[in-house]
Amino acid sequence: MAPASSGPDSTAQSGPDSSARSGPDRPGVDDPGRGRRIGVDVGSVRIGVASCDPDCILATPVETVPRSKEKGPDAPDIRRIVALVEEYEAVEVIVGLPQTLRGERGKAADLASAFARRLQRGIEPIPVRMADERLTTVTASRALRESGVRAKGQRPMIDQAAAVAILQGWLDERSSAVNVSDADGGDRPTGDAL
Repeated sequence: MAPASSGPDSTAQSGPDSSARSGPDRPGVDDPGRGRRIGVDVGSVRIGVASCDPDCILATPVETVPRSKEKGPDAPDIRRIVALVEEYEAVEVIVGLPQTLRGERGKAADLASAFARRLQRGIEPIPVRMADERLTTVTASRALRESGVRAKGQRPMIDQAAAVAILQGWLDERSSAVNVSDADGGDRPTGDAL
């Protein structure tokens, strides 16, 4: 099995066309081990942010960051995410990759990939991974609506809930990819996940 890419900068290695990237990253490859992760849902207006506990069990909402019109590495939205990565002492950042239901890339996926590359430059050597986020916003919106949150105040909460869904999906997949119980009941990395 070929190793998965190690983050958004792998796009640059395959050529200048960012759409050449084959798809999302997979947990388990170059896993940094125990520690907090930050989940990021990149939208055109807002960025939802989530984090998890150091044992990578549960994702929780953090905040919604307004998107900046600036595109450089010093843009306010990038600076805020970098500050959150430092504050939470994150060992990995998971950015949602919005693909179509058929797994194809569109404008939103290119937007998220470009954001991830800029973020990566600001937090080196902490890895930035791209995770499949199909339907996370729809699922988050439905869950909030069903829990009684009014539509008027939903947008910032939806962005955070989508970030939680992205990160929780990564954590769940990581758990099955990286840890298996051995005969003594302890956890050890699986051979094919490293």
